[in-house]
Amino acid sequence: MRQDATHLPQVSSPPFLLCAAEGVMAIKAILFDKDGTLIDFEKTWLAIGERMAMKAADGDPERAERLLERGGLDRVNRCFKPDSVFAAGTNAEIVALWYPDHSPAERQILIREFDSFTAEEGAAQAVALPGVTDTIALLHKRGLSLGVATNDSTAGAEKTLLSLGIAQMFAAAYGYDAVANPKPAPDALHAFADLCGVRPDEVAMVGDNRHDLEMAKAGGAGLAVGVLSGTGTRASLGSLADVLLASVVDLPRQLDILSGGTAAAPPPHLDI
Repeated sequence: MRQDATHLPQVSSPPFLLCAAEGVMAIKAILFDKDGTLIDFEKTWLAIGERMAMKAADGDPERAERLLERGGLDRVNRCFKPDSVFAAGTNAEIVALWYPDHSPAERQILIREFDSFTAEEGAAQAVALPGVTDTIALLHKRGLSLGVATNDSTAGAEKTLLSLGIAQMFAAAYGYDAVANPKPAPDALHAFADLCGVRPDEVAMVGDNRHDLEMAKAGGAGLAVGVLSGTGTRASLGSLADVLLASVVDLPRQLDILSGGTAAAPPPHLDI
């Protein structure tokens, strides 16, 4: 299993104690999804997806549009639907969807090509969501261990964190190729907990798709946080999220609220 090579000492700080029905639990680490959670999904990925589809369609624009639609594109609004293959899946799933008649060996070649292309272009085109870099710095300063679990490749996750200038604040990055079973399986969550020396129920999982929250539930995470900054909606995330936030920017304050801190009542855009 491949893990991010950058391991930093964490600032000593008490864990966040969250009040739960069965007692009190401590959040010591946070595992983030990448696309739609840390970076703007449409601004980063729509143009990249169009280029991938044009390659798969041998340059035929109408066929490329059909492939994108199959991958979850809303052609009217030019955005990807919640939990669609392009929004939440892996390059292996995209290749299987777009190249159904290719042999397994041919698909593996295409997966490697797509992984390489998306790792480079995803990092080069990455647009951080507003306030994300400052929020990550604040959480890191508070002493929380931070990680990324994405269905992008591990190289893609690492390169994007570097391009955003926040890689040094993350203990690890897990792509779909870093674990035996990618999201929604709990493998990355358990690997991250082991790396940080914490229990899964001391980890909060934050993401914008059902795969993220399903992993949180399957892995026994202490907190499943849905964010509405990506392709997910209240309707798609509400049944799985312990908390729904507008974006990661609201997370420090939400942790304060849940830990019984002195923060005032949450703003109207929060569902608690």
